[in-house]
Amino acid sequence: MRSYAIGDIHGHLDKLKAAHALIAADRAACGDTEAPIVHVGDLVDRGPNSAGVIDYLMTGQAQGENWVVLRGNHDRMFLGFLDHPYIEDPILSSHVTYLNPRVGGEATLQSYGIADAFSRPKAEITPLLGAVPQAHRSWLAGQPAYFLRGEALFVHAGVRPGVDLHDQVEDDLLWIREPFLSDTRDHGALIVHGHTNIEAATHYGNRLNLDSGAGYGHPISTAVIEGRDAWLLSAEGRVPLTPQRGSK
Repeated sequence: MRSYAIGDIHGHLDKLKAAHALIAADRAACGDTEAPIVHVGDLVDRGPNSAGVIDYLMTGQAQGENWVVLRGNHDRMFLGFLDHPYIEDPILSSHVTYLNPRVGGEATLQSYGIADAFSRPKAEITPLLGAVPQAHRSWLAGQPAYFLRGEALFVHAGVRPGVDLHDQVEDDLLWIREPFLSDTRDHGALIVHGHTNIEAATHYGNRLNLDSGAGYGHPISTAVIEGRDAWLLSAEGRVPLTPQRGSK
């Protein structure tokens, strides 16, 4: 059972389109037109065109593309800020706000025409949030937190080890790092995730991390998964992702 997966996007529409082009080339090479493309979340923040990323994915789904789009923690923070600009996500550190440069929310609002949000009082920003179309808000809020297909579970951040999938909570699915990253047990499926930035996509045997730092100037990682085997897609074709031990 074949699935395609794309790592954290962070507002980079050009990189997202390049990832889709790699998938189109692999589809042509293997003759597959049916396998879904799963986007593991963090569509927004840091990059220059979060609005364009949402519009592109929303339009593709409406046109019948077999695209699964998962919500990431940055997507949840964006929606939360739009609804309640003075209340931060409870998982955020108390001294870090959505508009803090570390988070990158200012770039997301800029893509909707709201300039210099970090340096302006929230009282000035709040009336401008109507620039974010309700269609974008509703679509993003309606995307799932995980997708299970065959031997792979696609999720943004990971899972709480030892907890049944149906008992997992959204805070973990969108935010978890430890104890998930250092747990070497089989989770019942290959966990395909992003969220934790690493140098290159890595297969750890029980999980596959696809967050290669697109939000920090690096490429988006694009993979094809067949059972629990995975390959990174490149301009030269498939590159095997050989399982290795360790955590990150």
